[in-house]
Amino acid sequence: MSATCGLGFSARSAVRILIWLISLCFVTTASAEQNKARFSVWLGQVKIEAAKLGIKQKIINSVLDDVKPIKRVLKRDRNQSEFKLTLSYYLNRVVTDTNLKRGSLMAKRHEKTLKAVYKKYGVAPRVILAIWGIETRFGLVKAKLPLIPSIVTLAYDRRRSKYFRSQLFAVLKMLNRGYIDQDSLFGSWAGAMGQPQFMPSSYLHYAQDFDGDGRRDIWNSVPDVLASIANYLAKHGWRNNLTWGREVSLPTSYGKQLPKPSRRAASGCRALTSQPKKLTEWQKVGVRRLNGNDLPTAKISAVLVRPDKNHGRVFLTYKNYRAIMSYNCAHLYGITVGLFSDHLGGK
Repeated sequence: MSATCGLGFSARSAVRILIWLISLCFVTTASAEQNKARFSVWLGQVKIEAAKLGIKQKIINSVLDDVKPIKRVLKRDRNQSEFKLTLSYYLNRVVTDTNLKRGSLMAKRHEKTLKAVYKKYGVAPRVILAIWGIETRFGLVKAKLPLIPSIVTLAYDRRRSKYFRSQLFAVLKMLNRGYIDQDSLFGSWAGAMGQPQFMPSSYLHYAQDFDGDGRRDIWNSVPDVLASIANYLAKHGWRNNLTWGREVSLPTSYGKQLPKPSRRAASGCRALTSQPKKLTEWQKVGVRRLNGNDLPTAKISAVLVRPDKNHGRVFLTYKNYRAIMSYNCAHLYGITVGLFSDHLGGK
């Protein structure tokens, strides 16, 4: 009779399993070491490039010497809500009674600043407030994640490495120029910062010092936050004589014959819209306001947006919608900003 172990395996089988487990352990360890070595090489190249860009060596060492990738950041990157939810669900999360009340309160509290911002940048206060409210609940939501490890993780990942590598260098430039200190550098898992949730490159290009204290403080200064959002939209084509768009209804026959969306919603954006047509052209094919009335007679172009793809609500959007989509390239976000701003009302 052959010897057996307690689980009914032969001794020879048990030995084979043990050898396989040990081999697997060695393979896993070797693979981990290889990944660690690859990351180390990559990080070394980043440090060299940073030095060539003029970043002080002290800052390079302090920021990058002990940084490591974070797995949960990659998990979040693959499951972004703007690309997974329906418009109804997204709106119900954002355009709540609480947010509308707080938005109205912020409009009154910062009325003077909002008027001054509108005068300089030409962006409607209600749109600025809507973005501020969606991004951080008017400053109530505070980022808690250290910014550098998140951006390093996404820069090392292959999916959007070029983009996040540029964001990493933008952060280093911020530190190098003294815009913020390393101990205060917190953001979202995707590297967005402050109350307007600017990416580092957006901070360098669009952040404003509107309170006149010599700092572009999008973390703590409401005037700087509001002006920075407005400046971003203005620099991306916002027109002060135009709204963002409106919800419309389609004739049943036309709805079934719509061509697939084929136009980028904003430069570099993957979200698509229809090709633009004059409002008179949309009127001719039967598109109407949601209440059934005719479309405006203004001589402007509009594109058709269906945030839930081939079903659900339908919107005609104007050039200002492109500016909103430049802020965050997702139709659920863009349409929610528009509808939230409509609820807040005002100019």
